[in-house]
Amino acid sequence: MEIDSTLISLQSVKTASAAMRLTVLVLRRNACWPLSLASVHPYLFVMIIGRRHFIQSAIAGASLLAAPSTATDIVFAPGTGSNTAGAPSPLLLSRAKAALDMHNNRIRNHDLIALADFSKPSRDPRFYVVDLRNGSSTHYLVAHGKGSDPSHSGWVQNFSNVHGSEATSAGSYLVSDTYIGQYGESRRLIGLDPQNDQAEARAIVIHPAWYVNQSLIQDQGKIGRSQGCFAFAKNDINVILERVAPGCLLYADKV
Repeated sequence: MEIDSTLISLQSVKTASAAMRLTVLVLRRNACWPLSLASVHPYLFVMIIGRRHFIQSAIAGASLLAAPSTATDIVFAPGTGSNTAGAPSPLLLSRAKAALDMHNNRIRNHDLIALADFSKPSRDPRFYVVDLRNGSSTHYLVAHGKGSDPSHSGWVQNFSNVHGSEATSAGSYLVSDTYIGQYGESRRLIGLDPQNDQAEARAIVIHPAWYVNQSLIQDQGKIGRSQGCFAFAKNDINVILERVAPGCLLYADKV
């Protein structure tokens, strides 16, 4: 079928509270029943647009309706921080337990898992310390890498294992030894999977950072970004270092 032109009739209503309806009439070439404009209701506004313009407009409109929201579409407002995070994702926890079994010979502590859920924004407590003996968990704020969130949206957009990427890496980590670095007391991490096996060479560690705090969340709706490290609030670092001790598994991913 070839469309020569399209008649779009926009019916306005007699009262301001009524809705307007867009009626699209597609005329076929050599149609047997031509429309008479004289018969159109006086409240109709008639507009003829070309075939090409109509089709292009329809396609563009449909694409806008179909396009899903992405993390970068979300702009955080000040004062949106929350201290509650609930339980860790069952799916991620299942993956972490599977990783614990896979790396059984490298992990000494089988009673605890540290889990970073990067499906959540940085304003939410998304780092869980899970006691596998009773299923209880506690949660904390944790920063992600700049390279994983170039626009500083507050969301992890991607992971990377590449040197110089300043991105967070997903996967299983063996929590290693403690050292004193530029941020104070910190802890090294050893990547156990192909997607994070450069963690030690990249100096991806656990450390405290000034840019992880509730004040920043209240001001801008998100915390700062690290260079790929798991950065924690200074008020939380002592308990993190105490509980996420050498020999534990730290698992990071998103759903």
